[in-house]
Amino acid sequence: MALDTAATALPSGLKPDQPYPEWLNSADNAWELTSATMVGLQSVPGLIILYGSMVKKKWAVNSAFMALYAFAAVLICWVLWGHRMSFGTDMRGILGKPNEAMTQKYLLSQYKEYFLPNADYVFYQFAFAAITVILLAGSLLGRMNFYAWMLFVPLWLTLSYTVGAHTIWGSGILESRGIIDFSGGYVIHLSSGVAGFTAAYWVGPRLSHDRQHFPPNNIIHMLGGAGFLWMGWSGFNGGSPLSAGVITSLAVLNTHLCTATSVLVWLSMDMIYYKKSSVIGAVQGMITGLVCITPAAGIVDTWAAMLMGALSGSIPWYTMMILHKKSAFFQKVDDTLGVFHTHAVAGALGGLLSGIFAKPNLLREFYGSGNDGSVNYGPGFLYGLIEGKKLKGFQQLLYQLAGAVFITVWNAVVTSLICILLSRIVTLRMDEDDLEIGDDAVHGEEAYALWGDGERHPPPLRFNMTPKIPSFCRRH
Repeated sequence: MALDTAATALPSGLKPDQPYPEWLNSADNAWELTSATMVGLQSVPGLIILYGSMVKKKWAVNSAFMALYAFAAVLICWVLWGHRMSFGTDMRGILGKPNEAMTQKYLLSQYKEYFLPNADYVFYQFAFAAITVILLAGSLLGRMNFYAWMLFVPLWLTLSYTVGAHTIWGSGILESRGIIDFSGGYVIHLSSGVAGFTAAYWVGPRLSHDRQHFPPNNIIHMLGGAGFLWMGWSGFNGGSPLSAGVITSLAVLNTHLCTATSVLVWLSMDMIYYKKSSVIGAVQGMITGLVCITPAAGIVDTWAAMLMGALSGSIPWYTMMILHKKSAFFQKVDDTLGVFHTHAVAGALGGLLSGIFAKPNLLREFYGSGNDGSVNYGPGFLYGLIEGKKLKGFQQLLYQLAGAVFITVWNAVVTSLICILLSRIVTLRMDEDDLEIGDDAVHGEEAYALWGDGERHPPPLRFNMTPKIPSFCRRH
């Protein structure tokens, strides 16, 4: 017996103590912190690089700065009140009780039944909240007053994002019904797409010639930013199970399968319709694939992920490249980077397809089950037909539809109210002179030096220079 005890005794460095309580799983903790950091890198520097290079040269600094400011501002708001409003004590099904998330007692205690501290979850969810606001900014690049943006960010986070996060993830009314949103197809992408499109309506359009001719200033850097997004999505979807388990592995693989399929389909559509392959189009297809798989990453089979990729590479392509150009409604609103199509359309598509392809055993693995083995989620409509549970499958599809409608309406209404309020305080759109000049007028800085080492004008004439004879005066 003594031998058995000695054999199973842990080394002193591995025994539970204050920094390593018994409930803490170091592998889960390390993976969650890594995932949160990967999501943060999608924003800083990912979207900073993407936005700064995807816009016209005169808006490079302003576009990148909007992303950087939002990232910093959201973190302060998140720990002071946003996190507990999203995941705190439920109030009437749509909002948590506001409170700070900064005390040692709260941050270092166990998060629910998971083997990691609350601090991990606070940081991970902050990275989600920050990227949502930054994605929204993509609709407003090239004309929004930066000071209006500084006020818009905390207001929208508080009044709009927290409600979506609480209702779907934080024990709110939609979560209690069993809506499926694995990693934010509705909470993050549908909300950012709808809110961005709504805000773009209220802010107003870019200058006419900017809207007609808005070439990216650096396509290679744009691809670099897109690369941060794609690879960072391993943490975006892989962190949602809050553990380093099998569902995590499936979620990461499905994420990349769907994305690769979407890129190839979007590229094929461009080549068939426009007879030319487009790098910008490939990036758009990448984004729609990443967005579409997000609500379903760990709860669908790989074949379903590839099918979702085919649909995310074709349906948003149609709405952006065909429908947008024919529709007076879409033409009226200046959505700079087409965030409505890449995030709202793709996010809603992914959410609805989750209600079709969600597999019962994977739902049980991710969401858990009751003592009788039952689960409050699904099955997806397809598996409802296969298993003779048509009513439950159809019910899940209706819940997914209801969730999409709620997020759409809430964001459209609240974003409109925020913009109307801010317009009474500060102008939402820059004045015409600043719009003509761009970064230099707004920030006194430019992305690229035109003369010398960062100088904006030719250097003054130096009279002590050795004179040189013009070449046409030299003897040969």
